[in-house]
Amino acid sequence: MVDQVVEIFRSVNPATEEVLEERRAMSDAEVEAAIARAHSAFLQNSQQPISWRSQRMLALAEGLRRSADQLAQLVTAEMGKPLSEARAEVEKCAISCQYFAHQAELFLADEPMPSDSPRSFVAYRPLGVVLAIMPWNFPLWQVIRFAAPALMAGNTGLLKHAPTTFGCALALEKLVEEAGFPRGSLAALVVGTDPIERIIADPRVRAVTLTGSDRAGSQVAQLAGRELKKAVLELGGSDFFMVMGDADLDQAAQMGVRARFQNAGQSCIAAKRFLVDRAVFPDFLERFQAAAAALQVGDPTAPGVQMGPLARADLRERLHHQVARSRIQGADVLLGGEPAPGPGFFYPATVLTGVTPEMAAFREETFGPVAAFTEFADEAEAVLLANHPNYGLGGNIWTSDPERGVAIASRLDTGGVFVNGMTHSDARIPFGGVRRSGFGRELASFGIREFTNVQTVWRP
Repeated sequence: MVDQVVEIFRSVNPATEEVLEERRAMSDAEVEAAIARAHSAFLQNSQQPISWRSQRMLALAEGLRRSADQLAQLVTAEMGKPLSEARAEVEKCAISCQYFAHQAELFLADEPMPSDSPRSFVAYRPLGVVLAIMPWNFPLWQVIRFAAPALMAGNTGLLKHAPTTFGCALALEKLVEEAGFPRGSLAALVVGTDPIERIIADPRVRAVTLTGSDRAGSQVAQLAGRELKKAVLELGGSDFFMVMGDADLDQAAQMGVRARFQNAGQSCIAAKRFLVDRAVFPDFLERFQAAAAALQVGDPTAPGVQMGPLARADLRERLHHQVARSRIQGADVLLGGEPAPGPGFFYPATVLTGVTPEMAAFREETFGPVAAFTEFADEAEAVLLANHPNYGLGGNIWTSDPERGVAIASRLDTGGVFVNGMTHSDARIPFGGVRRSGFGRELASFGIREFTNVQTVWRP
């Protein structure tokens, strides 16, 4: 008899390359037990009134704040973002828990519908267990933005986190239980990709949500479609940062550096392609380059550091390969462009100019601190360039005339457009994309209703 190969996951500090913890993958029996717990928790959670769930969601917010320092240190250790950004992530999670605790009753209220009945209405009923496949780049926020609305709707979750951030998954599982939700309401699965197909096929699992690459999203969509189960996919992005000739260049450059290099550029909604009016291109580029060169890069636990390492060695290798291919294709490296020497997976703030649509830095998602600059002649060309890649998550427009920005937004094929502001997620507004950036919406009333049965009730 051949012994079963046991998969081992390693949490590695990307700033030092030190192995923080090793953990074996859960066995089939352990996965089955986790699904059973999540289903049992659903049967309890779904029968409780929203007020009961709201009290526990507020307790979760309190628990996040109470554990903020430990959670921030864990995030920084497991994926490398500066402690200041990790603390902000914890607080954002707490704020969102409070938001859904207070708004869920309104969002899920019965809606009267005119019909041939004197009283017909739509009710939003919980679906059941939702499988969540989450990435490493915002290891707390990505989970909470699914879990807070899902739990408030009466659902429960199976959390398949990235294999390098299992510590964050287990910490969130514990916090949800400590908040008073039934055990298993957020059940962490320390597994690879092999069990995903059978988990999605399990009749107790009613839906799936994934945040990740378009390749992974396509595979999960296929599996969910085969099982006729609801899916919400938040996938990759190659967001544009459009600077019109009438923009405030100082403000746009300052925000552009933040939008590109926050979290070391490891964000689906980071500004990646800088589309700049030819008339102001040299002035904007000069401001941007100076601000990017001044960023403090280093130990993410040190005060004042603004950018830490990339999360893994392979991610740095892939990013550098994209830079190298873009150079071969004709792009110029104005700043950075080479991996930093020494321990850790550091990559400097990099600026590429002369980037055209056929280049890797334009048509692919660059998941790291690389800003690709392209000039445009007029508004029509700017819109054409913005819509060019097959992604459609979000983008920015910078102009002194906000109404002009809104008019341009109507011509853009993206899930979100931010005029004179950095693209970001906020519990109060829906979040998601189109085309290769996925489908479905998270957050706000749209997100909490995604994982509900929209039930029509007709009565005489």
